[in-house]
Amino acid sequence: MASEEELFANIDALLEEEPQLPPPAERARLREAAGITQARLATALKTSTQTVKNYENGRSEPKSPRLEAYQRLLKGWAAKYPAHGNPAAPTAPVAPAAAPQPEVPAASTGPAAPDPEAAAPLQAPVAPAAPARPAARPATTSSRRPVAKKAAKPAVDPRFPHGPLAVLDGDGSAYGVDGIVLDCPARTVVELVEWTLRESCLGASKLNRYGKDSDPLIVLTAAAAVKLGLPERLEGHEQRRSLRLPEDHPVVKQVAKAKWQLTQRGFGPWARIYRKAQGRERQCVQLAILSWDALDERSWPGVSEMEPADVARVLGVYAQRVITPRGSTAVSGLELMTALRPPTKPERDTETGNWISAYNPGSLGTEPMDPAPPEATAEHPVVVNSGWTGGFLNEEAYQWVRPVDLLTDEECTLPFTVGLDLNTAFLAAAARLTVGLSTPDHFHAPKFNPKIPGSWLVDLSHIELDPRLPSPFTPDGSRPTGPAWYQTHTVAYAQELGYDVHPLEAYLRRETGAYLDPWHDRLKTAYVDTLADLGVTKDLSDTEFLAAMERHKQVDPALAAVLAAVKATVKGGVGKLRERPQGKHYKEGERWPSLQRPTWRPDIRAAVISKARVNMHRKLLNMSRMTGLFPLAVLSDCVVYPSPGDSPLDFLPYAASGKPQPGGFRLGPTPGLAKLEGVQSMLWAVDLMEKGLNPARHIKGGDAVLDEGE
Repeated sequence: MASEEELFANIDALLEEEPQLPPPAERARLREAAGITQARLATALKTSTQTVKNYENGRSEPKSPRLEAYQRLLKGWAAKYPAHGNPAAPTAPVAPAAAPQPEVPAASTGPAAPDPEAAAPLQAPVAPAAPARPAARPATTSSRRPVAKKAAKPAVDPRFPHGPLAVLDGDGSAYGVDGIVLDCPARTVVELVEWTLRESCLGASKLNRYGKDSDPLIVLTAAAAVKLGLPERLEGHEQRRSLRLPEDHPVVKQVAKAKWQLTQRGFGPWARIYRKAQGRERQCVQLAILSWDALDERSWPGVSEMEPADVARVLGVYAQRVITPRGSTAVSGLELMTALRPPTKPERDTETGNWISAYNPGSLGTEPMDPAPPEATAEHPVVVNSGWTGGFLNEEAYQWVRPVDLLTDEECTLPFTVGLDLNTAFLAAAARLTVGLSTPDHFHAPKFNPKIPGSWLVDLSHIELDPRLPSPFTPDGSRPTGPAWYQTHTVAYAQELGYDVHPLEAYLRRETGAYLDPWHDRLKTAYVDTLADLGVTKDLSDTEFLAAMERHKQVDPALAAVLAAVKATVKGGVGKLRERPQGKHYKEGERWPSLQRPTWRPDIRAAVISKARVNMHRKLLNMSRMTGLFPLAVLSDCVVYPSPGDSPLDFLPYAASGKPQPGGFRLGPTPGLAKLEGVQSMLWAVDLMEKGLNPARHIKGGDAVLDEGE
C-alpha cells in the first residue's frame, strides 16, 4: 500500500504540471459569450489577433506566462457562461505547448544510395491524442482575399507539414502558409536555427528525384531582427548586395561559438546558417531579413510593407509554384534550373557494387566549364590569358528607335501610339531550346547547321532589309558592317529569310540537350496559374482580356506580387547565366566567384536572347506584311506602334471570322503572347524620338527623362 509521502509527492507533481485549457471550440464560445472580440483579447494577452484565432481553431497553443493568464480568463468566463446552462465542457487533455517534438529528418544532401523507404508510400505515424504542435491540415489564410483556385496544391509531405517557410514577428509568432501560426520561443539567432530544424517541421520536397529538399526559410520582420540581436537596418557605403554584418558582430560570434557556419557571403540580407551534413541529413536554415531589403521592391512590389501573414502567403505561393526563395529572384531562377536538372544521380559501381555519384544526363554536371573566347566577356581569363582579339558575341535584347526621317506623313497624322509587351519573352524563347552541354570545339570554315548550338563567325552585312524595321542581327537594330560572331538562332534566321550564310569559324558543342525545358514548364505554369487566379484566363476574348489585365493588380495585391516575382525570376535567371564580376577591387583576368558554378554559361544566355530577338523580328516582319504597319521603337520585349485608336484592337490583324491572324502579335495570357503596355499620343512619341529617347521605355508611365540608362 502506498505511503502518505508517496501519495503527496504524486499530488504535488500533478499540481506542478502546466495548466490545461478547454477545447478550441469552447474557447471561442466563451469569448463570444462574453462579448469580447479577438482583437481586444489579443491586446489583453499582448499578442496578435492571428495568434488568438489560432488558439481558437487549434493550430497553436499559448506558452507561459500567456498560458496561465489565458487559462485564468477562460475559467472565469466558464463560471459565468456555462454551456447551455450546464457546467462548462470538461477540459480536454492538451499536451504542454512547449513539449519537444521528435526531430524531423533533414533534407537529402544530394546523390546517395536510393532510400528503400522513399521508394514505398510513406506510412503516416499514428497521431498522438494531444499533439503539442499545430495540426498539419489546410487552414484559411489570415488574408480575406480569394485564395488560388486554378492550380492544384501538391500533396503535403509528411516531413514538412507546416510548409516551406515562416515569417517571424517580434512577438514570437511564426506565420506559415495556409494561415498556420507557430509559437517560436527563440531569443537568439542560434536558438532560432535550432528551433527551425528540430521543432518547426518546415521545409519542402525536392523537385527532381535526384535533387535536394529545400532548406527551411525563416523571414525576419524588423521587430524580430532586433529581438534576436540584429540591427534593424544594415547600413554601409558599398553596393546593397555586398552589405553584411562585420565578423566581430556579437551575433556572428554567437553563431560561430555554437559551431554553426555562414557561407562566404556572410551574414547579409540572405544568410545561410549550416553545419556540415551528417550522412543524408542536412542541417541548414536560410534567413531573410525584410528590413535589410531582402525582398527587392522591383521584384516583390509592396511585399516588405505587408503584414507578416501576407508576406508568408506571397512567399508561400511562390515557393509552391516556383521554388523556396534562396536569395534574389535572379538567384532563385538559377537555383531552379539546378533543382530541376540535378548535376548527379546515384549509380551502382559495376566493379565494387557500391553506390556512387554519377553524371545525370541532360544536366550541366558538377564542374564549371570555360566558354569559347567569343562567348566570354572581355575580363574573363580565357580572353585575357590568350590575348584574344577576335571579337565577342553581341546577342542582347533590342534597344532600337526608328530614325525620325523614316516616319511617313500618314503615320504622323495618326493620333495614338500603343505599346505592346510580350509576356515573359525570354521564357517563351526557352521552350524546346537546344543548348550545348559539353565543352566547345573550334572549327574553321564549317558548313552551317541550324541544329547545332554554338557561336559562328559569319558576314551578314550583305543582307538588306526594310530600314523601317530593326535589323534582326544586332541589338541596336543597325545593319552589320562586316563579319561578326552570332549564336546559332541568329544565323538560322538569316537562312530562313532566304540568304546564304558561309561561316568563317565556329565554336560548337557536340553534346546537346533541352536543358531549360523543365525550367520553362514550371515557370510557365506558375505564370499562367497566377494570372488565372487574378481573373486573367485563356478563355477570355481579346476585349475581355484587355479589361481583365487593366484591373488584375487590384484583384489581389499579394498574388500580383507573386506574378511580378515570377517574371523577375525568368529575367534574373537568364541574366545570372553570365554574371559579371562584382566590386571595385576586381582585377581583369582574375577568376571571380561566379565562374566556379557549372551554371555560369554565357552561351546558354546568348541562345535564349538570340531566339527571343529573332522571335520579335519575325512578328515585326509579319505585321508589316499583313497590315503595312511598322514599329516606332522596340525595347527588349516591348514594341510601340502608331495607331488610329487607343487600343491594340485598332491595329492588330484579325481574320474575317474575328480570329487573330497567325504570325503577328496576338493578345493573350501565355508566354510569347502580348498585352497592352501603355498608350500615349503620337506627338508625345515623336517628341521623344527627336530627343534620341526610346518611346518603348516610357510608354507605360508617360513621363520621360533625359537619362536613358537603366
